[in-house]
Amino acid sequence: MIRVAVCSYWHVHAEEYTDFILHHPDTELVGIWDEDAKRGERYAGRYHVPYYPDLDYMLLREDIDAIVVVAPTSLHEDIMVKAAKAGKHIFTEKVLALTSAEADRIVNAVEANGVVLNVALRKLCERDIVTLRRIVEEGAIGDVSLVRVRMAHNGALAGWLPEHFYNRAECGGGAMIDLGCHPMYITRALLGMPETVTASYGYVTGKEVEDNAVALLQYTGGAIGIAETGFVTGQSPFMIEIHGARGSIMYGMPDEQIRIRLNEGDGEWSIVPFDEPIPNMFEQWVGHVQCREVSMDNVKMALDLTKLMEAANEAAVSGKAVAVNVM
Repeated sequence: MIRVAVCSYWHVHAEEYTDFILHHPDTELVGIWDEDAKRGERYAGRYHVPYYPDLDYMLLREDIDAIVVVAPTSLHEDIMVKAAKAGKHIFTEKVLALTSAEADRIVNAVEANGVVLNVALRKLCERDIVTLRRIVEEGAIGDVSLVRVRMAHNGALAGWLPEHFYNRAECGGGAMIDLGCHPMYITRALLGMPETVTASYGYVTGKEVEDNAVALLQYTGGAIGIAETGFVTGQSPFMIEIHGARGSIMYGMPDEQIRIRLNEGDGEWSIVPFDEPIPNMFEQWVGHVQCREVSMDNVKMALDLTKLMEAANEAAVSGKAVAVNVM
């Protein structure tokens, strides 16, 4: 049994991850720490586990094997480096950190102390992305020249996002670093790392951070990736377009089906059956902890995502293309 403590209920997915812990047969919720003491005590009471006001003390306890980090992104480095040094395995909400330097220090601490880290890049486990990646990797549409991924909601307009999601110091940004993470890492999974990133951010509701955003990923050889997101579009479906030399793939409209049309075909769009989803990131993490093995693909993708977010934020401010260091 893996004894897990939750670090903060700041993030909107914290309760969902707690449910993962409670319902997985090989994990047990054994404690809570929160930077907000009242919130931490409230959730500890709800789940009938101890609340630890001192993070350092909690991490030193021998009856805790691992932590789930759902704290402000600005606290990720401090929490995870301390946890790694204390020998605790780590499951964390994306993004891994605000900067590449912070992310590197986290991974270095994880590697130095032999603990398991998984980052919740959840869409990569779902049947739509699993199927799309297979089709592209098999070369069905030839060399890919453009990928466009859009994921958006109306959280800022409808007021259902917590107010602290607009706090630049805690979040490191707005719609792009939160929801835009998904289009960004999906594009990365389909096209690889780009040469440069440009970005444009909008402030429709006048928040401190962007609520409407697009990033353009430019590749050697001319391919382009487009990651679109926002908190101000209530009827925007999750959509993906993939265009290649031999054809195109569409997902998201008019229904949640994958459709492909090849240049050599009859001109009709054909529905592609979905592959089976793979275990979600939490289930994968539990398996890795049990086997004491690290998912290097997940860690590499998480590091790349932080690089891309850092580049997009810089590009949005400067108005210029930002080179992405892929070393």
